[in-house]
Amino acid sequence: MERRIHYGWVVIFTGLLITIGAHGFGRMSYTLILPAMKDGLHFNYTELGLLGTGNFVGYLIMAIVGGFLAARIGTRIVIALALVLMGITMVLTGLAETFSFAFSMRLLTGLGNGAAYVPAMALGSAWFAVERRGFATGIVAAGVGGGTMISGLIVPVILKAYGAEGWRFAWCYLGGAVVVIAGIAALLIRSRPEEMGLHPVGAAPGSVPGTTSGRPVGALEWGKVYTTGLVWYLGMVYFMYGLSYIIYMTFFAAYLVKEAGLTQGEAGRMWAMVGGLSIFCGVIWGGLSDKLGRAKGASLAYFVLGISYAILALAPTRAGYYVSSVVFGITAWSVPVIMAAAAGDYVGPRLAPAGLGFITLFFGLGQAFGPSLAGYLADLTHSFTGPFLLACGISFAGAALSLGLKRVTPES
Repeated sequence: MERRIHYGWVVIFTGLLITIGAHGFGRMSYTLILPAMKDGLHFNYTELGLLGTGNFVGYLIMAIVGGFLAARIGTRIVIALALVLMGITMVLTGLAETFSFAFSMRLLTGLGNGAAYVPAMALGSAWFAVERRGFATGIVAAGVGGGTMISGLIVPVILKAYGAEGWRFAWCYLGGAVVVIAGIAALLIRSRPEEMGLHPVGAAPGSVPGTTSGRPVGALEWGKVYTTGLVWYLGMVYFMYGLSYIIYMTFFAAYLVKEAGLTQGEAGRMWAMVGGLSIFCGVIWGGLSDKLGRAKGASLAYFVLGISYAILALAPTRAGYYVSSVVFGITAWSVPVIMAAAAGDYVGPRLAPAGLGFITLFFGLGQAFGPSLAGYLADLTHSFTGPFLLACGISFAGAALSLGLKRVTPES
């Protein structure tokens, strides 16, 4: 009997919920908690940047390993365990008293983040035909914006309700929510449509590759991931996003509160606006890349992101902050969506989690260096103008590199 609603849609919207927890709560909330955490633990910006670096180092490690594990043993198991790890260590972050403990917990949260987010972003390649991968991946990426918006609305309320210790309660509440999402993911996620006797959404019967779906991935197939020149170039393009966007993300609220003089509440509302606007940016940019091609789509996305960083640096007014937030919000997760779809294009749906995990090595290196570099520059110059202009220049370089991406026509 033919299903009215393809189970791929259940999987892809569960993926959206996973990214709400993994990225929206586990990572993006740090931007809003950072100023209160700075005051509560008496850290400087270099130390706060290093906490971000610790988180991204963990993310980098498990983004690579988690992607390969998902391709090997299944997406559902990897994602569920990773979210449990995230939830527990987020709660423990709220108990931190020292830099070393806080760093360790952020590192472990990053491990869980990478192992959950990368396989979730690859679900579109497994469950949807090539012509719809960008769109499907954009739905999953919408969870990042949704989680950011939710964090922007509830974190300031928690901080205000609990005073000086509010940042601790924020981590605990968000961590508990991530554990709940882990249970939902364990119930609903399936790695591939073949497990349920289905074809990918949008694929004609008989068109689904079946040679690798029922057996372990062999050494020659793994080689397709790390010996393909296109994949390495894609990784270099992704590096530019990791290095640039994280500067904006990490120090957005700190700049508005500590340097621009806005209240925590207004900074939180602005951040919630970024999250709200970015909910649909993945769908828009993913669909755009389906039509224009990954190269032109990525280049345009990088250019628009660079404009948002420049506005924040060069227009230090309330209007400028809002314009920057809007421009960033409508483009925020564009590049990860396009990279995830391109990884599926280059290595095929079965190896898509591994391919995305591999290029995330480059993305993660950019993320690892970005916060500490920007924090050091901010401490050195006593201003965030330099770090935001640096992010702008890197993003424009990413736009140029993106034009070198090759169009391929893989199996769907």
